[in-house]
Formats: sequence, C-alpha cells, structure tokens
Amino acid sequence: MSDRLTVRKTYKLYLGGAFPRSESGRTYEVHDTKGHFLANAAWASRKDGRDAVVAARGAFGTWSGATAYNRGQVLYRVAEVMEGRAAQFTEEVAAGEGLSPAKARAAVDAAIDRWVWYAGWTDKLAAVLGSTNPVAGPYFGFSVPEPTGVVAVLAPQRSSLLGLVSVLAPVLAAGNTAVVVSSKERPLPAITLGEVLATSDVPGGVVNLLTGDAAEIGPWLAEHADVDAIDLAGAPAPLAMELERSAAGTIKRVLRAPAEEPDWSADPGLSRLRPFLETKSVWHPIGV
Repeated sequence: MSDRLTVRKTYKLYLGGAFPRSESGRTYEVHDTKGHFLANAAWASRKDGRDAVVAARGAFGTWSGATAYNRGQVLYRVAEVMEGRAAQFTEEVAAGEGLSPAKARAAVDAAIDRWVWYAGWTDKLAAVLGSTNPVAGPYFGFSVPEPTGVVAVLAPQRSSLLGLVSVLAPVLAAGNTAVVVSSKERPLPAITLGEVLATSDVPGGVVNLLTGDAAEIGPWLAEHADVDAIDLAGAPAPLAMELERSAAGTIKRVLRAPAEEPDWSADPGLSRLRPFLETKSVWHPIGV
C-alpha cells in the first residue's frame, strides 16, 4: 500500500479567464456529506464580486458580438470537455450531494446534455422569438431578440452541477456574460467547471465563478449599477425579497427565487432564455 500523502487542494476563484485568490485572503473548508474533508475553497468578497463584474462587462462586447452559430460551437465545446472529465465530476457530485455513483453519473450526463441543448438554441432564438411585424407604410418592421448584458447568477445550493449548468448555460446562449456565485457547501463541481471553461474556447471574462456565501456577495451584486439582470435561483429564502428590492434600485431584470429548488432534470424549455433577452424594434424602408 502506498504511503504517499495526497495533495491538499486550495482552490481559487475564476475571474477574467484567470484563477486568482480572493483579495480578502479568506478560504473555507469543504466537506462531503459525511463530514470528511475534501478541499479548501476561496471565500469571495464583495471586492471579488466587483472585479468579476468588470471582467464580465469587458467581455460582453466580444461575446454578444460573436455570431450565434459561433456561440453555439463554443458551448458545444464545453460539453465535449466535460465529457472527458465526467469521472471527476461524478466523484465530486457524489461526495457533495451524497448520491450513489450511478445517480451522480446520471446528474453529470444530464448536465453535459444541458450544454448541448442550449448550444443548439443559440442560432434559433432570432427565428423563434423574433418577428416581422405588419406596418401601415412602406417599411419593414422587425422585432429582434438581443442579450441583456451582464447577468449575476446565484446558483442553486443543492444541485451543485446540473442546477448550476441549468442556470448558467441559458445566460450564455442568449449572448450575455455572467457572474456566478456557486453553491456554498458544494462548490467543487463549479470549480471544476471553471477549469473546463478555461480550456473550452470561452473567452476570458464571459463566465466568472465565485465561491463563498451568496448571502454575503448577493446584496452587492443586486445593487451593482453595472449588473443588468440577476437570477435568484440560489438566493437564501430570507434574503430573496430584499435582493429584489435592491435590484429595483438600478432597474435590473430579476428572475425570482423559486419557492423550493425545482427538479433540474425536467425539460427546461425557453423559460430561462426569455428573461435575459431584450427585444429591439427595427424599421427599414422597403425601397422601390
């Protein structure tokens, strides 16, 4: 039997395509459902949140300006890389959520398939959600869906991977950039997803992953004037209404927190694509 000591991991944040430590220097221990130590994770601060918003805003022009087909290719590449690390994701989901290996693998497979689902929607949104409108005059009238901008996402607390992908992928598919606060107690799949994103052709800053406490970081993101929308999927119940009030101060779009965490394996439809799209109306002369 080997007497080698395993490497004790202290994971970092994923900001702007890089992996910095929290500026606060804080970390916390992550344990499995039986209380065994798994790793140390960075405890993000409000300054890290502000840095993440800056990175997301800087990447928005590139990501939203890419063709829908290209965005779909990039999201499909995420699924490909996740498939290659499925065993690691399965181990992390099983440890964090207390699932059997078979159920954990099923959750990982569903998360990979969810990326493929949204990758396929990127170049179909304009046809499905846009329209050509009748106009009483010599004009064409078009309604075109466009991304909202920077979206803050408080990820589900229980479903550490499938729930996370289910709230992040539609934000990206619509052409937005994201600042994500992971599950506090189960952050390892989110950390590994950051490593996948860093090697999957996703431009730096398009996704920024913060580990720590949503109750600490959430209020700052809700109030931040350069955040255009916020998804409260993983907001602590006592805090959700206060976050909505804070978001109203800067007229953010808000996807409200569910009464209880939903079944993330259900067909997602378009329910998480529509909230982060805006409709632009364009008039154009028909000509002779």
